Amino acid sequence: MAVEIGTSLPAGIWIAVISSFINGSTFVLQKKGILRARARGGSYLKDGVWWGGTLSMSIGQIGNFLAYNAAPAVIVTPLGALGVLFGAVLASFILQEHLNILGKLGCVLCCCGSIVLIIHSPKSESVTTRVELEDRLSDPVFLTYASLVVLLLVVLIGWIAPIHGTSNIMVYVAICSLLGSFTVPCSKGLGLAAQDAFGEGPSSRRALVLFVCLLGTLAVSILIQFTFINKALENFSSNIFEAIYYVTFTSTVIVASAILFKEWTAVGVVDCFGILCGLTTVSVGVLLLRIDQGAMLTWKQSGGRAKVD
Repeated sequence: MAVEIGTSLPAGIWIAVISSFINGSTFVLQKKGILRARARGGSYLKDGVWWGGTLSMSIGQIGNFLAYNAAPAVIVTPLGALGVLFGAVLASFILQEHLNILGKLGCVLCCCGSIVLIIHSPKSESVTTRVELEDRLSDPVFLTYASLVVLLLVVLIGWIAPIHGTSNIMVYVAICSLLGSFTVPCSKGLGLAAQDAFGEGPSSRRALVLFVCLLGTLAVSILIQFTFINKALENFSSNIFEAIYYVTFTSTVIVASAILFKEWTAVGVVDCFGILCGLTTVSVGVLLLRIDQGAMLTWKQSGGRAKVD
């Protein structure tokens, strides 16, 4: 079973929830800005609504940084489903996207799955110092994983995206999701490195180098994500993109965190199954909420077919 609840976990959960709601407005506002700019025949870079979505993304990323340093990534990342839920509600008003009975069921599943994740999540961090972080970063398993991710990103960005990016949504989704393998570990690592980076002595200089490297990696990863998210929104439905992106991003982050921080070692078998069930519930909820949002559910009656909303 999970260990005793730490003092920082409730704060981390609250920050993650608030950040999720802020992030939930990002895609909606950016999509609205893109549509407004397209209607005017201009660039979305000159649209105020698009910049509002960009500001929301920035604030949400700051909130995520704080949340990842106050709670395990395996619980913070899946809570992003609450942002998808909020985005669906917001899109029904701003983008006039109808939320049918399947979408409403998806909202319920997102909430239930998030509660299950919170109950069964690890309640303490497995890496609490810069020295432990450096040991984990030099682990051969993580280095192999990171190298494979970089290789895949090079192939996707340099070869596949220019040819198939505008016709296959999985290209942009894969790029943005794989970058989560770096953004989340870097966000957690910055908090640990910052504890020693601004002191005096050889250890502080070593910590400062690590801090700068993590900050540079995080900045590059976020910039690339930002670029390809907007490319995806220009070419595909925000509903489908956000649904697939959430599931794949969450999966890659959990894998990367499991390899680097080994957060799964803090939970027992029962809680592991609980986390997997919660994540599956949330993922199904997101898919119902987004992919099937435009579907029409009908019940066959004696007098014909009647739509159920």
